[in-house]
Amino acid sequence: MPSVEVISRAAVMLMSAAAERLGLSDDDPDNSPHRDLDEARRLITALAGLVTSSVQYLGMHAAPLRDGLKSLQQAFREASAVPDAPGQGPGEKYTGPV
Repeated sequence: MPSVEVISRAAVMLMSAAAERLGLSDDDPDNSPHRDLDEARRLITALAGLVTSSVQYLGMHAAPLRDGLKSLQQAFREASAVPDAPGQGPGEKYTGPV
């Protein structure tokens, strides 16, 4: 199996888990029983590290993975009752402020 496929699969798994922990898999994310922003922060940070460190190997897969990461970072900001300072949100030490 090519490395780009392994990296992409891992990234998609992290994205899916983060989306679930943000409550995005439910009709009402604010009241989702799956919502756990602490867990979402960890997953998004891991995703950011993976995507950022692997971008040179991802080729055409890089842009969609970066877009997905940015969407999750923005969703986290919207879901958070106490917003992080710019550059302090999940994964932003790898991606820069969102």
